[in-house]
Amino acid sequence: MRWQLPLLAVLVNGPSMVPTLRSGDALLVRRGGRVRPGDVVVARFRARPDLLVVKRAVREQDGGWWIQGDNPLVEDDSRKYGVADVIGRVLFRYFPRLGRIS
Repeated sequence: MRWQLPLLAVLVNGPSMVPTLRSGDALLVRRGGRVRPGDVVVARFRARPDLLVVKRAVREQDGGWWIQGDNPLVEDDSRKYGVADVIGRVLFRYFPRLGRIS
């Protein structure tokens, strides 16, 4: 059995979550737990398991989640890759400025 810490630090890379998050934002993520539509999450697409992404959970679908970025001009989300498996929910941004994510 592999043991994992309940918290994970993640660095945002790219514009898909603008204006909520920007490239370079550092996030604290809680692994597992309950996810609700509207939560910002860290996930892996089933079609791209090598790609770790930060997106907004839209709806549960096919045993996973349909996720989308907040930036309507960037479509590197479930519209392109399909359903994703959520790793955890973003708790807050801790760099470059402290803040809750909504």
